[in-house]
Amino acid sequence: MQVMQGESRARLSATPVPDDLPGAPSQHARRLRWLLAAVAVVVFVADQASKAWALAVLTDQPPHPLLGSALQLWLIRNPGAAFSLGTGSTWLLTILAVVVMAMIIRSSRRLGSVGWTWAFGLVLGGALGNLTDRLTREPGFGRGHVVDFIDYNGWFIGNVADIAIVSAAVLIGLLAVRGIGLDGRREGERPGIPDAPGSGSEPTQPHD
Repeated sequence: MQVMQGESRARLSATPVPDDLPGAPSQHARRLRWLLAAVAVVVFVADQASKAWALAVLTDQPPHPLLGSALQLWLIRNPGAAFSLGTGSTWLLTILAVVVMAMIIRSSRRLGSVGWTWAFGLVLGGALGNLTDRLTREPGFGRGHVVDFIDYNGWFIGNVADIAIVSAAVLIGLLAVRGIGLDGRREGERPGIPDAPGSGSEPTQPHD
């Protein structure tokens, strides 16, 4: 009897445990979450490092042209949002950034698309970069001015965080045009939406 129990335990220990147990994230989902975190960290570090450089090099300096007047380096401290919108509403923008970040983190549990993962990572890193300015810079906590230093032909002045957020918006637009949802499936491929009778279509894998 003891021999049989030992053999049973050995067989159970050798049996592979499925990676998609109910309530447990799949290996693919875990990889996407790591990718989201990595993209957000890279954007955040690049944003804060570039702002530190701009403060050290561009403070009290005239505009430095890179491509004539089309692209210049010019340091300003922006109390508003991207494109200098919302000036005078810094506290509101701070709260909005926190809400956006919370929504992204919550929605990340449903991610099944590499494209949406990149978009969420870009937004999260960019929002965290500008939020850090508002929480840590003058004139005070929650009211700090964002460091902007990339002048686009005099139309607006932004930073690396703004570039990430705008890039994410473009990527989200492309994903929406293609009909790819957070789970990576197109509109007609999602569970609960049957295919046309007699179509003979097979189940499809999520798209990126």
